[in-house]
Amino acid sequence: MNLPNTLTLIRIFLVPVLVVVLLTRTGGFFLGPAIFGAAVLTDYLDGYLARSRNQVTRLGIILDPLADKLLVAAAFLSLVEMGAVPAWIVMIILAREFAVTGLRSIAAGRGIFIAASALGKSKMVLEVVAIFMLLLARRFTLLEGPSVVALWASLVVALVSGADYFYNFRRESSRLHTA
Repeated sequence: MNLPNTLTLIRIFLVPVLVVVLLTRTGGFFLGPAIFGAAVLTDYLDGYLARSRNQVTRLGIILDPLADKLLVAAAFLSLVEMGAVPAWIVMIILAREFAVTGLRSIAAGRGIFIAASALGKSKMVLEVVAIFMLLLARRFTLLEGPSVVALWASLVVALVSGADYFYNFRRESSRLHTA
Protein backbone atom coordinates (compact mmCIF):
# COMPACT_ATOMS: atom_id res chain seq x y z
CA MET A 1 0.00 0.00 0.00
CA ASN A 2 1.41 3.39 -0.96
CA LEU A 3 1.59 6.51 1.23
CA PRO A 4 -1.38 8.35 -0.36
CA ASN A 5 -3.66 5.36 0.26
CA THR A 6 -2.33 5.03 3.81
CA LEU A 7 -3.21 8.69 4.42
CA THR A 8 -6.71 8.06 3.09
CA LEU A 9 -7.12 5.12 5.49
CA ILE A 10 -5.89 7.30 8.36
CA ARG A 11 -8.62 9.81 7.45
CA ILE A 12 -11.22 7.03 7.58
CA PHE A 13 -9.93 5.85 10.97
CA LEU A 14 -10.06 9.43 12.30
CA VAL A 15 -13.81 9.61 11.64
CA PRO A 16 -14.98 7.60 14.68
CA VAL A 17 -12.35 9.30 16.83
CA LEU A 18 -13.75 12.68 15.77
CA VAL A 19 -17.31 11.62 16.59
CA VAL A 20 -16.35 10.30 20.03
CA VAL A 21 -14.42 13.46 20.87
CA LEU A 22 -17.17 15.78 19.67
CA LEU A 23 -20.08 13.95 21.23
CA THR A 24 -18.53 12.98 24.56
CA ARG A 25 -16.83 16.35 24.96
CA THR A 26 -13.72 14.52 26.19
CA GLY A 27 -11.40 16.77 24.24
CA GLY A 28 -12.65 20.18 25.22
CA PHE A 29 -13.15 22.78 22.54
CA PHE A 30 -9.91 22.32 20.65
CA LEU A 31 -9.31 18.59 20.25
CA GLY A 32 -12.33 18.13 17.95
CA PRO A 33 -11.26 20.87 15.52
CA ALA A 34 -7.66 19.59 15.71
CA ILE A 35 -8.75 16.05 14.75
CA PHE A 36 -10.93 17.42 11.97
CA GLY A 37 -8.00 19.55 10.78
CA ALA A 38 -5.65 16.56 10.78
CA ALA A 39 -8.16 14.57 8.73
CA VAL A 40 -8.54 17.44 6.24
CA LEU A 41 -4.76 17.67 6.00
CA THR A 42 -4.57 13.98 5.05
CA ASP A 43 -7.05 14.74 2.26
CA TYR A 44 -4.81 17.44 0.84
CA LEU A 45 -1.64 15.40 1.28
CA ASP A 46 -2.94 12.16 -0.19
CA GLY A 47 -4.05 13.92 -3.37
CA TYR A 48 -0.87 15.92 -3.68
CA LEU A 49 1.39 12.92 -3.10
CA ALA A 50 -0.59 10.62 -5.38
CA ARG A 51 -0.32 13.08 -8.27
CA SER A 52 3.24 14.26 -7.67
CA ARG A 53 4.60 10.71 -7.22
CA ASN A 54 2.39 9.23 -9.92
CA GLN A 55 0.85 6.90 -7.31
CA VAL A 56 -2.80 7.23 -8.29
CA THR A 57 -4.40 3.81 -7.78
CA ARG A 58 -7.85 2.31 -8.29
CA LEU A 59 -8.08 1.84 -4.52
CA GLY A 60 -7.30 5.51 -3.97
CA ILE A 61 -9.81 6.60 -6.59
CA ILE A 62 -12.49 4.65 -4.71
CA LEU A 63 -11.41 5.33 -1.11
CA ASP A 64 -10.61 9.05 -1.31
CA PRO A 65 -14.14 10.31 -2.08
CA LEU A 66 -15.56 7.76 0.38
CA ALA A 67 -13.24 9.07 3.11
CA ASP A 68 -14.26 12.65 2.30
CA LYS A 69 -17.96 11.80 2.54
CA LEU A 70 -17.50 9.89 5.80
CA LEU A 71 -15.57 12.77 7.35
CA VAL A 72 -18.03 15.47 6.32
CA ALA A 73 -21.07 13.37 7.22
CA ALA A 74 -19.66 12.48 10.65
CA ALA A 75 -18.76 16.09 11.41
CA PHE A 76 -22.11 17.48 10.24
CA LEU A 77 -24.13 14.80 12.04
CA SER A 78 -22.14 15.43 15.22
CA LEU A 79 -22.88 19.14 14.86
CA VAL A 80 -26.59 18.31 14.55
CA GLU A 81 -26.42 16.22 17.73
CA MET A 82 -24.63 19.12 19.44
CA GLY A 83 -27.43 21.49 18.40
CA ALA A 84 -25.09 23.62 16.29
CA VAL A 85 -26.65 22.92 12.87
CA PRO A 86 -30.25 22.37 11.76
CA ALA A 87 -30.80 18.73 10.78
CA TRP A 88 -32.67 19.66 7.59
CA ILE A 89 -29.63 21.46 6.17
CA VAL A 90 -27.40 18.48 6.87
CA MET A 91 -29.97 16.11 5.34
CA ILE A 92 -30.01 18.15 2.11
CA ILE A 93 -26.20 18.17 1.97
CA LEU A 94 -26.00 14.43 2.63
CA ALA A 95 -28.81 13.66 0.15
CA ARG A 96 -26.82 15.52 -2.49
CA GLU A 97 -23.78 13.38 -1.68
CA PHE A 98 -25.75 10.15 -2.05
CA ALA A 99 -27.42 11.35 -5.25
CA VAL A 100 -24.14 12.36 -6.91
CA THR A 101 -22.42 9.15 -5.80
CA GLY A 102 -25.31 7.12 -7.21
CA LEU A 103 -25.24 9.13 -10.42
CA ARG A 104 -21.52 8.54 -10.84
CA SER A 105 -22.07 4.80 -10.36
CA ILE A 106 -24.81 4.74 -12.98
CA ALA A 107 -22.63 6.79 -15.33
CA ALA A 108 -19.70 4.43 -14.84
CA GLY A 109 -21.97 1.51 -15.68
CA ARG A 110 -22.76 3.25 -18.97
CA GLY A 111 -19.12 3.96 -19.72
CA ILE A 112 -19.34 7.63 -18.76
CA PHE A 113 -16.68 8.99 -16.41
CA ILE A 114 -17.81 11.98 -14.36
CA ALA A 115 -14.77 13.64 -12.84
CA ALA A 116 -14.93 15.87 -9.79
CA SER A 117 -15.90 19.33 -10.97
CA ALA A 118 -14.60 22.69 -9.81
CA LEU A 119 -18.01 23.27 -8.20
CA GLY A 120 -17.77 19.95 -6.39
CA LYS A 121 -14.32 20.81 -5.09
CA SER A 122 -15.55 24.27 -4.04
CA LYS A 123 -18.40 22.59 -2.18
CA MET A 124 -15.92 20.47 -0.24
CA VAL A 125 -13.81 23.52 0.66
CA LEU A 126 -16.90 25.42 1.82
CA GLU A 127 -18.06 22.45 3.88
CA VAL A 128 -14.67 22.17 5.56
CA VAL A 129 -14.61 25.91 6.31
CA ALA A 130 -18.18 25.79 7.65
CA ILE A 131 -17.44 22.78 9.86
CA PHE A 132 -14.27 24.36 11.25
CA MET A 133 -16.06 27.61 11.97
CA LEU A 134 -19.05 25.86 13.54
CA LEU A 135 -16.77 23.81 15.78
CA LEU A 136 -14.77 26.87 16.81
CA ALA A 137 -17.92 29.01 17.27
CA ARG A 138 -18.73 26.88 20.31
CA ARG A 139 -15.79 28.58 22.02
CA PHE A 140 -15.49 31.82 20.06
CA THR A 141 -18.96 33.33 19.76
CA LEU A 142 -17.63 35.93 17.33
CA LEU A 143 -17.58 33.13 14.73
CA GLU A 144 -21.28 32.27 15.09
CA GLY A 145 -22.50 34.65 12.36
CA PRO A 146 -19.74 33.86 9.84
CA SER A 147 -20.14 30.13 10.48
CA VAL A 148 -23.84 30.33 9.59
CA VAL A 149 -22.96 32.21 6.39
CA ALA A 150 -20.39 29.53 5.52
CA LEU A 151 -22.95 26.80 6.22
CA TRP A 152 -25.51 28.45 3.92
CA ALA A 153 -22.88 28.98 1.24
CA SER A 154 -21.93 25.29 1.40
CA LEU A 155 -25.62 24.34 1.12
CA VAL A 156 -26.15 26.54 -1.96
CA VAL A 157 -22.97 25.33 -3.67
CA ALA A 158 -23.88 21.71 -2.81
CA LEU A 159 -27.24 22.13 -4.57
CA VAL A 160 -25.76 23.95 -7.57
CA SER A 161 -22.92 21.47 -7.99
CA GLY A 162 -25.32 18.55 -7.62
CA ALA A 163 -27.52 19.99 -10.37
CA ASP A 164 -24.39 20.53 -12.48
CA TYR A 165 -23.40 16.85 -12.15
CA PHE A 166 -26.87 15.76 -13.27
CA TYR A 167 -26.83 18.22 -16.17
CA ASN A 168 -23.42 16.96 -17.32
CA PHE A 169 -24.56 13.35 -17.02
CA ARG A 170 -27.64 14.07 -19.14
CA ARG A 171 -25.54 15.90 -21.72
CA GLU A 172 -22.99 13.06 -21.94
CA SER A 173 -25.75 10.44 -22.11
CA SER A 174 -27.42 12.33 -24.95
CA ARG A 175 -24.11 12.72 -26.77
CA LEU A 176 -23.46 8.98 -26.56
CA HIS A 177 -26.94 8.13 -27.84
CA THR A 178 -26.59 10.41 -30.87
CA ALA A 179 -23.08 9.23 -31.72
